[in-house]
Amino acid sequence: MSLPSRRGALKLTASLALLGASALTGCGRDSATTAAKSSATPIDDSPATGTLSVWAAQGDADVLDKVIKPFKAANPKLAVKFTLIPNAEYYTKLQSAIAAGKGPDVAQFFPESQAQFLDPSILRAVPDDLVDPKSFFTSLWDAGVVKDVAYTVPWYAYTYALVYRADLAKKAGVTAPTTWAGMVPFLKALQGAGAAHGLGADIGWDVFNGQDVAMYAWQAGGSLLSGGKWTLDTPAMADALKYNASFFTSKVADTSGPTFLDAQPYFVSGKTAMMITGPWVVGQLDTAAKKTGWTADHVATAPLPAGSAGSVSFSAGGTWGVLADAGNADASWKFVRYLTKPSTQIAQYKAYSSLPAVVSAWDDSAIKGQPLLDAFLTQLKNTQAFPQVSTWQQVATRLGKEMEAVAKGTESAAKAAANVQAYAESLGTGAK
Repeated sequence: MSLPSRRGALKLTASLALLGASALTGCGRDSATTAAKSSATPIDDSPATGTLSVWAAQGDADVLDKVIKPFKAANPKLAVKFTLIPNAEYYTKLQSAIAAGKGPDVAQFFPESQAQFLDPSILRAVPDDLVDPKSFFTSLWDAGVVKDVAYTVPWYAYTYALVYRADLAKKAGVTAPTTWAGMVPFLKALQGAGAAHGLGADIGWDVFNGQDVAMYAWQAGGSLLSGGKWTLDTPAMADALKYNASFFTSKVADTSGPTFLDAQPYFVSGKTAMMITGPWVVGQLDTAAKKTGWTADHVATAPLPAGSAGSVSFSAGGTWGVLADAGNADASWKFVRYLTKPSTQIAQYKAYSSLPAVVSAWDDSAIKGQPLLDAFLTQLKNTQAFPQVSTWQQVATRLGKEMEAVAKGTESAAKAAANVQAYAESLGTGAK
């Protein structure tokens, strides 16, 4: 599993709002919802034929040609043509192609940043009975639904959990915290056991940090958007900003580092002892340590500590959608359906370590035998989707900047929440 590609898959979202949803949408959602529902007709089991054009971002999709060999064998009269595009360029090129009427039949999306595509003028509604919505992690499915119409189907999943130095925790005689109140004491204990800092917090202070503090706001019982209006200037958001700042004011984290790419080296060397991060890290620490088996001897995982409203994280990963003007919609949906089969999801996991979006696939021994993934499964069952509005990435970026000011003590949490609210209201939601 490639860490840069995962970060890159998120990183491209920072520029999405600058392009705007208006370049893509030819009609409003309200006027086309009925048409979208009626077009979602069932897909049969006959072999697909013709040519199928599939676009995806480099990373998890790199192994697709290998993963779908059984699909190709079962559909010998279908030619599947993949176009893999660097993450940083993917949405930009996809948006341009769609606007020019030259898009693919099937395109990959990211549930945390696909809102601007969820429109019947851009994507076809998912056909009736193509898949069972309940087979996926709930928030991943919900991320593709607008006004009861599903436009995307989940492919792979990830979320954040705690990844920490089990050897230092054992030396300190402490266990992973389960509540906010236990976080700083746990991190101080890890420092007492030899770590320079308890937490390695990414200090990019950008859209990604903004997503983190949004997650903390959920844990504090807050919301980001309600009834089509931003709800960011709340006690819950202030609590989230204070919670994050407590890591720095207590000196268990450092506002000067690590940066994202330094996170693993810091963790392995003992400069830090815990990360709040995704599951890809688990498969990469041996490489960072330059020693096989280092992870098994030194690392443990745990779900995120609970705030007043519980342990909530965000859902992310990959999804598939079929374009409204797809030339081969029948084959497109058969391709998407194949990728959601538990056996296909396991094949994808074995080929690239992409974690399944289909819950039942986690029962396979290939995954169930990986104890460090258990915390991520637990957390994926308690996630929320980011707001399905085109301006969310801009709002999250501003939230990250305000988060920095609070962490560095130059602004109060209440003022930061008010600033973010004012900024978000000035942008609106991009709704027509």
